[in-house]
Amino acid sequence: MTSTSTAPERHDIVIVGGGHNALVASIYLARAGKDVLVLERLPHVGGAAISARPFDGIDARLSRFSYLVSLMPQQLIDELGLQLELRSRDTASYTPYDGGGLLVETAEGPATEESFRALTGNDDELAAWRRFYAEVGTVAEALAPTLLSPLPHIGEIRDRVEMAIWTDLVDEPLGTAIERRFSNDLVRGVVGTDALIGTFASLHDRTLVQNRCFLYHLIGNGTGEWRVPVGGMGAVTGELERVAREAGVQIRTDTAATAATATESGVTVAGDGFAVEADWLLSGVAPYVLAGLLGDPLPPKPSGSQFKINLLVSRLPRLRSGIDPAVAFAGTFHLGESMTELEDAYAQAAAGALPSRAAGELYCHTLTDRSILGPDLAATDAQTLTYFGLHTPYEVMSDEAAGRAAYAQFVAALDEHLAEPIEPLIRGVEHRTPAQVEEALAMPGGHIFHGDLQWPWLEEGERPRHPSEKWGVATGSPRVLVCGSGARRGGAVSGIGGHNAAHAVLDYEQAGGPC
Repeated sequence: MTSTSTAPERHDIVIVGGGHNALVASIYLARAGKDVLVLERLPHVGGAAISARPFDGIDARLSRFSYLVSLMPQQLIDELGLQLELRSRDTASYTPYDGGGLLVETAEGPATEESFRALTGNDDELAAWRRFYAEVGTVAEALAPTLLSPLPHIGEIRDRVEMAIWTDLVDEPLGTAIERRFSNDLVRGVVGTDALIGTFASLHDRTLVQNRCFLYHLIGNGTGEWRVPVGGMGAVTGELERVAREAGVQIRTDTAATAATATESGVTVAGDGFAVEADWLLSGVAPYVLAGLLGDPLPPKPSGSQFKINLLVSRLPRLRSGIDPAVAFAGTFHLGESMTELEDAYAQAAAGALPSRAAGELYCHTLTDRSILGPDLAATDAQTLTYFGLHTPYEVMSDEAAGRAAYAQFVAALDEHLAEPIEPLIRGVEHRTPAQVEEALAMPGGHIFHGDLQWPWLEEGERPRHPSEKWGVATGSPRVLVCGSGARRGGAVSGIGGHNAAHAVLDYEQAGGPC
């Protein structure tokens, strides 16, 4: 352990990592009367939930790593008193194809119907779409109310939904259901993409990791709608930091923990020139990083699979289909995401090569919220575009050359559907491979979920013995709890892991501590 020249300071709770989940946990614990210290190695809190000016000399604050909000429960927002505005988008998705594009409105109307009909020649695929998502909605309605409670038993959720949709989402690979329910390759891919955001897998993977990813993308607040945070993702972190400080939380940035120990009676966390003793350690860092801090055997290192691009364009490009760009880019703009293209890209990447064609999706924050632009820029036609590339795993994105190649593929894939090239419109660009995400955020392998997502319930025969197991935040030490994306119900910007870790601590203390 790092040596210090002074005696360790003392707090009730020490939280390592200052991401949004850590801030959520700190607020609940401080409001319960606990002395809470948050340690963050970066100069700012927020982790991946931040806004930044990535382009020199350009007054635009982009949501740099994570950019939309769905899973954060309204109950949590209300309990914390966060002053947030989350705006809906009229467009859910737009998927261009040779000769047209599939438009799906958030509130489906005639434009959605006409778009499906133009693609398939009949109304069967739209009817199948509506049936499928109505059934998925019953699962979301069953799960969403449980996310801020102790883990439900699998039977409690299963008994509330029809067995057909349970089988499709939980028992069999999602690709099986998609191929049975839908006949059009493009529609199949649009459905399947929610299973692959941040997850490297085939839609037919027998581990069902893609099913778990799909589930998390569709259950937020019982609707699965992804909304735009006004002011950017930094506005979410800013509110959490404000409320945490008002609650009395001590936050120290530029303070990296390098080692930790845990006993039955407490914990010690140390870094360069400091040591902190506390009753509890909450970990906002990835479980892989936590294992290193504790000196435990390292688990397998996670591997992220996303390629991030942030753009500022002087205006939105015109599309060959003739659709209004302000409609097409407002929601999720799919590139190379038919089911065949997705499966081909996965197979190529799994074989160790960068996929030959880009597969991913774009979204334009500034069509919904122009407050992230400075006044002069906001008065122009300038827009931001954020791209999330799929099937670009850590192992095949090992250097800058791979990043440049993937960027060139993105430009080529987008230009296929534009009436004009995109590059003359670009005023600012940055792109980051999983390795660069890892370097920036100390996120192992650049994995945005800190590891594979888990089912948000207790399995058959699983009996939690302690509050940390009951809330899904347990580690190998009863005094150390996971409060970040590595929690049982972690992943995305939700605050759920932080809420649940805090409540596990309070349950322990009510019971007299670990036993």
